[in-house]
Amino acid sequence: MSTPVQLYVYDLSNGLARQMSMQLTGRQIDGIWHTSVVVFGKEIFYGQGINITPPGKSHLGQPFRIVEMGETAIDEDTFEQYLSEMGQQFTADKASEALPLCTDITFNMSQSRSQYHLLDFNCNTFSNECIGFLTGGNIPDYIKSLPADFLSTPFGAALRPSIDAMFRGGAHSGLPTPPPEAVRAAAQVSPNPALATGLLESIAARASSSGYAESYIPTPAPTSPPTPVAADVKDCTDLTYFQSLLRDNRAVIAFFTSKTCGPCRVVEPVFQDLAKQKAKRNGGVVFAKVDLAVGAGAAVASRYGVRATPTFFFFLDGRKASTHELRGANAPELRTQVDLLLYEAFPPHPHRSISLPATDSIALKPILFTQIPNLDTLLSKLNEFIDAVSPWTGVLTQAQIKQALSKTVIPFLKASSTPPPPQPPTAPFDYWPALVLGLVSNLTVGDLFPLADIWRIALLNPKFSEWSAVKKGPQNPMNVLLSKALGSKDVPRNYLLTVLRMLSNAFSNTNLARECTTSMRNDLTAILVSSLLHENATVRTAAASLAFNVAAHFQKRRLERIESHGNIDPEEEDLDWELEIISALLEAIGRENASEDTVHRLTASLALLLRFSPFTRDLTPLMEVLRSRSVLTGKLQKGNTGGVTKVEIRKLITEVAEKLCP
Repeated sequence: MSTPVQLYVYDLSNGLARQMSMQLTGRQIDGIWHTSVVVFGKEIFYGQGINITPPGKSHLGQPFRIVEMGETAIDEDTFEQYLSEMGQQFTADKASEALPLCTDITFNMSQSRSQYHLLDFNCNTFSNECIGFLTGGNIPDYIKSLPADFLSTPFGAALRPSIDAMFRGGAHSGLPTPPPEAVRAAAQVSPNPALATGLLESIAARASSSGYAESYIPTPAPTSPPTPVAADVKDCTDLTYFQSLLRDNRAVIAFFTSKTCGPCRVVEPVFQDLAKQKAKRNGGVVFAKVDLAVGAGAAVASRYGVRATPTFFFFLDGRKASTHELRGANAPELRTQVDLLLYEAFPPHPHRSISLPATDSIALKPILFTQIPNLDTLLSKLNEFIDAVSPWTGVLTQAQIKQALSKTVIPFLKASSTPPPPQPPTAPFDYWPALVLGLVSNLTVGDLFPLADIWRIALLNPKFSEWSAVKKGPQNPMNVLLSKALGSKDVPRNYLLTVLRMLSNAFSNTNLARECTTSMRNDLTAILVSSLLHENATVRTAAASLAFNVAAHFQKRRLERIESHGNIDPEEEDLDWELEIISALLEAIGRENASEDTVHRLTASLALLLRFSPFTRDLTPLMEVLRSRSVLTGKLQKGNTGGVTKVEIRKLITEVAEKLCP
């Protein structure tokens, strides 16, 4: 799963560089750029060491510009390890300095290998390293080239010794300040040495500080600085990034503009409004703004033959058709072209236009098994099984396991289930896996049903289910208990039934439900398919409940995808799995003769899977072979065994048969 990466850009001069750079340096410099990297919900930057803070909460306030840098496939743990290693290079001059006020974490190593320098080794050096690690790209050239541009001016060359002195030893005793001789050198090349020196000191203070450094240069009067690009619009300042957007997205709408273009200012609000509406609703849709006067924007325009602004290009799968081009500030035509592009990129689902009131009225709340047995009796039965084992093997002894059950596990369950539910005690859940492994290693499958029932009850507790969601891998207790139900053909009915109910309760937590349908999918599918056809009616009902929870989970996920992105990407789902589940559901519906409620749950599961399936065309041949419509309408024959009589169930069956089955 990829994670978006952003570059926050700040102007350390608070707009002074843009106003006064021409008179101080003889060259227009729009800002003294400080950057930070935003990823995994954190803002990371280099000042007095590597600092991490919530986005936009550093001492510099809100960013001047946000630049989208693409996405990373690197996970958060790997990135944190990378930062820890980088801390040995990007560190404060003194590792013993106190933690900055604005940071949550600071990496400071005992030996400083490199010290912050405004021009040579700074926040932008660090940001470029991080962006390279995360995405393989680079920060925009107009940021990287700023020191060279500044030093090429007479004023910059005269102040270079001052800057070196400031960052050679000034950080030891407070804010870096230039020596007097540097000021005199600057005076020879600047018409306003006091202002120049004050500006430099202010920039240095804000750049090297990690806390709320207070500038003593007066804040300039507002001069209508460039506003940050809207969050839904990608600010493209170089060709590499623009081409990465074309490569990684299904549809791209590019707006070529310039600050001096009057029609651009007229049509830009329309473009931003479209981005807000369409980029949020359609996955793989990007609205990109290319300002010809910012960074390498002119190079992007030249690459695509743009000579006038405003110009809009419309890309599908990285290619631009000749008709996908609009020149001028024609707002109605812009809206039309965007809609046409998105219709071509994301044709509507064939079921979107079908009225399915019975299907759409199905409540997506999971079916949970909340009955609490006598917990003391449950413990007594489990202790009886434990005492009967000889010899006992494993890390935990029989006495240790029995004590843990009686002193911690059962009290936790009692506290969680007492009405009205109080705040349950905090339990050290991390030792529970060892407890389960010890019991599973020594007890027979037939004696494990009390343990599975303990887990079923515990999963109703939000804290416990959230903890269980992060316990991944084969040693996850749910995996262990599930695998025992798949270990042989003659699994005792009571154990199979309890495991099915335990798995149903796992869907009380969204994160745990996601784990069940991803990392545990194969085993979950195996027990579900076999149990739907079990000879025992109670087992079949529990399996139908689990099937419904699985289908409801996918329906909620698909509805969220449609709401936020406009459609569902088939590559995000598994056709083979859906074929297997739908086959099992149809066979189970045809065979079920004991319970109308079971037929209801099975039909509801089928309806939810078919409603917005991205594989409608692929499923049609299978459903024709399985005679899906005949299977369902057969349940409407009241005179037959297994015929359904309840009105609401009959409505659902009729709707699914007539509108969703071929």
